[in-house]
Amino acid sequence: MPDTPPSADQLETFPNPAVGRDYSIEMVCPEFTTVCPKTGQPDFGTITFTYTPGETCVELKSLKLYLQRYRNVGIFYEVVVNRLLDDFVKACRPVRCKVVGAFTPRGGISTFVTCRFEAST
Repeated sequence: MPDTPPSADQLETFPNPAVGRDYSIEMVCPEFTTVCPKTGQPDFGTITFTYTPGETCVELKSLKLYLQRYRNVGIFYEVVVNRLLDDFVKACRPVRCKVVGAFTPRGGISTFVTCRFEAST
């Protein structure tokens, strides 16, 4: 596995079957792992994408493979969730998108990071 994050071009898309309809898609990825850049220990979390598609939707297998590429990457929670949102927006160009990272407790502290995007009209 690489130790550098994947890129948006690894996310595949397909045409939105209901362009113009304001509907949302939610994808929950409960087995997300990275590495703590300070300790080198694994970090575990659940990543949830909620988006309103524009012209395209994300293809799920490519999303799964994209997320798996983070497994050996040393990255802070705040950085990875923002990067996930940036890459998703670049690949899919949604109307709106929210990415939530819910990470398991470390030192007795649970961490939740939420990032949002809204396309300008």
